[in-house]
Amino acid sequence: MKLVVQVKLLPTTEQAEALEATLHQLNQAANKVSRLAFETQTFGVYGLRSQVYSELKAAGLGAQQAQHVIKKVADAYTSLRGLISNGRLTGRRRRKAESKPITFRPEAAHPFDDRCLSWLHNVRTVSIWTVHGRVKNIAFTGSPGQLKTLATYRRGETDLLLRDEVWYLVATCEIPQAPLKADPDGWIGVDRGIVNLATTSDGINYSGQKLTGYRRKMAQVRAELQAKGTKSARRKLKRRAKRERRFAIQTNHVIANEIVADAQRTGRGIAVEELAGIRDRVRLWPSQRATISNWPFHQLGECLAYKARRAGVAFVEVDPAFTSQMCPNRWCGHTARANRPSRDSFRCGSCGFAGPADHIAALNVCRRASAVWAFVNMPNEPAVGSGLSASRAGQPDRTARRKPRALAPGR
Repeated sequence: MKLVVQVKLLPTTEQAEALEATLHQLNQAANKVSRLAFETQTFGVYGLRSQVYSELKAAGLGAQQAQHVIKKVADAYTSLRGLISNGRLTGRRRRKAESKPITFRPEAAHPFDDRCLSWLHNVRTVSIWTVHGRVKNIAFTGSPGQLKTLATYRRGETDLLLRDEVWYLVATCEIPQAPLKADPDGWIGVDRGIVNLATTSDGINYSGQKLTGYRRKMAQVRAELQAKGTKSARRKLKRRAKRERRFAIQTNHVIANEIVADAQRTGRGIAVEELAGIRDRVRLWPSQRATISNWPFHQLGECLAYKARRAGVAFVEVDPAFTSQMCPNRWCGHTARANRPSRDSFRCGSCGFAGPADHIAALNVCRRASAVWAFVNMPNEPAVGSGLSASRAGQPDRTARRKPRALAPGR
């Protein structure tokens, strides 16, 4: 499976100037190619290459970099068409995107292949092509795990990136994945939420109190900066937004690592609710909308999915309908809104089964996982989608409308 490793560059002043000039010229060339592609409606790599390759070479770009500029533009328009065809870009935003050529920022990331960028792992330096010639002995650093992964599994292109005046290299690595345990010894159900970021069917809560306090502090600082409205305040707002996003990403990775490690140790699979379209399905108070929009629930699911695949752990997504209102007692299954008298508590009106609502939801997710896994691994059942999730199972009436997906053996 493919993962990316990001390491930090430590260039000298002269090296940084060469890197910055290179990015600026490459993105300037990409903007020129993009305008031509838009005017002539030529978006394929081969069509663009026949029109602009010689011109890019004459402008001082090497053969490889000219090819990368053309492919970068073609990929950008392919991504735009994908967003439109998938319905993720509609209305005014679509009309605006289609009315003008795609533009690239002067510091936008640019790919380099092994002919243009060489790694010396033993001394932790890189040599890279620039518009000022080949620049050697640029130091880089990273965590021990990142450096080991980079030296062992790096394959393909590497992106040069300038973010907040700091230089990075983002390298693609081909990581071997463990054989999938196709017959898991049970399941760990995971319920995702706001008060508790994640609750497992084992009763383990990953509380969101620390995150909530951090967010309240950031919201207060954000309101103060927005009230000022100066350029300096807007710059600080951007930095703080990135900091809050990194904090959320780190939190998700820590939670996912612990859950996957527990599943791998016990030989179980992982099941989560399918939360696609949650903003359209649930009603929220205005004060809750920002929280739902800002917290990356989907990202936690993606972290669990790829980490599970890497560890050989089965992973499925199940129908989220009524998981917090259904009694998990095998001989009951009573479902009613009254079973949940408050946000944090559950009490079955039929058999009296009671417990924390998030834990009850995780137990129901765990129960549905077995049905999903059995369904998608039936003989002669074709694999569907990317092979990472299963949806709308455990409820026969809803399953009939959508075909479940899961990580099938051998995928």
